[in-house]
Amino acid sequence: MVMYTLLDGAGRPYRSATPGLFGGHRRGRIYGRLDCPSAPRWLARGAYRSQRVFFADETTAVQAGYRPCAVCLPQRFAVWKAGR
Repeated sequence: MVMYTLLDGAGRPYRSATPGLFGGHRRGRIYGRLDCPSAPRWLARGAYRSQRVFFADETTAVQAGYRPCAVCLPQRFAVWKAGR
């Protein structure tokens, strides 16, 4: 059985049999869709992979203190930015 490492709402890693629905960048505190066009560009640069994290859902990413990606979640990003 394949196990995945996800972050919970407190930002702590845990093992799950279900892959995460959202990916994020630990240092930038950003989360987004797994098919975000920004992720492959950053992965190609090399250093991004060590900072990559995954979340079961969007609520968990927000609880862990991550903000939405401006590229793949522009509407959620606009709401987040307006609330700052």
